Amino acid sequence: MDTATIERASLVALLRRPRARWSEIALDIQENGSARAVLDRTVGHSDTLFPDGNSTTELISAAVAEITGWQADRVGVHAFFEDTYPAQLRGIREMPPLLFSRGDLRVHDQAVAVVGSRKASEEGLRIARAVATTLAGRGVTVVSGLAAGIDTAAHSAALEAGGRTVAVIGTGIRRYYPSANQRLQDHIAEVGLVISQFWPDAPPSRQSFPMRNAVMSGYAVATVVVEAGETSGARIQARLALQHGRPVVLTSQVMRCDWAKTFAENPGVYVVHGTAQLLEAVDDILSYQPTDAGLENFPDFALR
Repeated sequence: MDTATIERASLVALLRRPRARWSEIALDIQENGSARAVLDRTVGHSDTLFPDGNSTTELISAAVAEITGWQADRVGVHAFFEDTYPAQLRGIREMPPLLFSRGDLRVHDQAVAVVGSRKASEEGLRIARAVATTLAGRGVTVVSGLAAGIDTAAHSAALEAGGRTVAVIGTGIRRYYPSANQRLQDHIAEVGLVISQFWPDAPPSRQSFPMRNAVMSGYAVATVVVEAGETSGARIQARLALQHGRPVVLTSQVMRCDWAKTFAENPGVYVVHGTAQLLEAVDDILSYQPTDAGLENFPDFALR
């Protein structure tokens, strides 16, 4: 077995352990420089509260078999320390240690997230389509969460315009949620990219969708919130985007909500009225390159 295979399998074995804390495992591997070393240190010690009955070698072999099965089903498996892992996700606190993909995964991908309510208005759907169509025409990847409403409109419009779209989903990559979007998900996997941070057969859960929003924000250089209620996942993503040093664009539809009015006072937030102004804001954002310094290289003003 080559070193790369052993390292990836060691990560899977660590993440599969009961009560595993994924973020702590990633940090431990970063500090030690080897997933195998962390696995050797943590597995099978009799002085631990929950000693493992299996040897390190057995755990690695089982993980290799599992990875081989996923890959046979055309699922890409990407550890955070591998060259195939999206570079922009390495800079966020919620970085998934393991990413599953179907389609064309690119290490560097200039992308803008377009998100909003599942129960979208006709005006919201129109705006989402217009933004996605324009982004696609300019060679910018449209990222969304494959939910009903705004997400579906954004993905579909990008595809119809011949552009690239990426779906970041809140279930395992071999699942379809909502089921009505099965055909759309398969089509995106064929011509774009579907990614998930969850085990391939994982069902949806209350926790998985906010986690999905964090990855979607991290993948994109900016987030456009078309419509979002007080409890919407898009609201969560807007907050996370600023934490990640990514600008946020809020439409006049969103500004009807109390959370958006408060949120609009933050640096890095654009408030726009109308599709033309929204696209001007996106153009302005794309003219800047995000850095590890956060928002300091983005203009500190809002369009009102």
